[in-house]
Amino acid sequence: MDEGALVAPANIGLHRLGLRFSLKSKLPGRPDIVLPKWRTAVFFHGCFWHGHEGCPLFRLPGTRTEFWKAKIDGNRYRDGKARAELLAAGWRVAVIRECSIRGKGKAPWDTVCAALAQWIREGHGESFEMVAVDRNWAHG
Repeated sequence: MDEGALVAPANIGLHRLGLRFSLKSKLPGRPDIVLPKWRTAVFFHGCFWHGHEGCPLFRLPGTRTEFWKAKIDGNRYRDGKARAELLAAGWRVAVIRECSIRGKGKAPWDTVCAALAQWIREGHGESFEMVAVDRNWAHG
């Protein structure tokens, strides 16, 4: 799934909840949404492209496996590096996984946006990750 397709409904949902944000950023990892007032960066990760282990939406292809493994491992490395750089600079980081809004355990967009908005506003923890509702939501 195109990550742009993940971001657009979230933009609408967060805006309806009164959160103002920027879509263009030069922060590490180029977050999809930046909320400067809360020093929060939000990433939308497709489960395949970001190698979401244990997720039904992620499976290495049967052909050119080494190529895909290297590609996805590189993406994971860059994700981790960007997260570490943002946290070190005092930013909070949220990751919304594709499986949280698509597939068997998906949640409605309002639920995803409400949970994200609550975490942003309450300021609990430096990181937040949303995955399929039958799996878990993690606060760090």
